[in-house]
Amino acid sequence: MTEANAPERLVAAFLVDEYKQKLSHLRVIWVDQRYSGPKCARAIQQLLGDHVQVEIIQRSSPQFEPLPKRWIVERTFGWLNRFRRLSKDYELHCEVSEAVIFTSLLHILLRRLA
Repeated sequence: MTEANAPERLVAAFLVDEYKQKLSHLRVIWVDQRYSGPKCARAIQQLLGDHVQVEIIQRSSPQFEPLPKRWIVERTFGWLNRFRRLSKDYELHCEVSEAVIFTSLLHILLRRLA
């Protein structure tokens, strides 16, 4: 959680620095157009290394069109909101919430396979 007046680019660099051990295996990072700009991409690449490619997902037209990578995330959030336990923040610990998310996604995958 950060303040509402904190710039997104600064927060992104802080989070990448905080979790760079967990993010070290990534090769491509997709960021929203809020994080655009060469400074943000350069900061992320300096923190994670040159093997990471930062792609900025931007709108190409003023009309509504679903953004390719962002649509995947929004669709997944929509699927997860169908589960009652994930519709609100009931969990006290992040580990429990993460386990419920993995269990819910596993439920979705197994249901589609059957």
